[in-house]
Amino acid sequence: MRLVLACVGRLKAGAERELVTRYVDRARAGGRQVGFTQVDMVEIGESTARRPEDRMAEEGAALVAAFPPDAALVMLDPRGRSLSSEAFTDWLRERRDGGSSSICLVIGGADGLSEQVRSRAGLLLAYGAATFPHQLVRVMAAEQLYRAVTILSGHPYHRA
Repeated sequence: MRLVLACVGRLKAGAERELVTRYVDRARAGGRQVGFTQVDMVEIGESTARRPEDRMAEEGAALVAAFPPDAALVMLDPRGRSLSSEAFTDWLRERRDGGSSSICLVIGGADGLSEQVRSRAGLLLAYGAATFPHQLVRVMAAEQLYRAVTILSGHPYHRA
């Protein structure tokens, strides 16, 4: 199974990019033993459209084009569910064991995700009610993927 972190926008060089890369690399290394044969990050360029609705539609179309056709989709959305790391891991495990070929964790742009894209989500996930910078959300998402891999493998990284 393939895990994909799909994001609108490109992280510049710096601490956030280093952290995301570190967590994706760790998830990639540990993921093989728990059935995640590939862990990737896909970055989609931000739309330059003037209207927020048009930006969300353009970015959404680019994201959808990056998803494998049968991917299980997790979209970060402030209106989504808050899950513990264990519950998120259970969700991933169910998709992996249910035969999904890919799981995509999707982070939209500054304006969010269009309803057309949101409606395709198997899980709308929120990291709480606060607003976080896009770069930090990407770090948190990459870390949660790594944490899920460690939980599945019984690694002591996660301490509940």
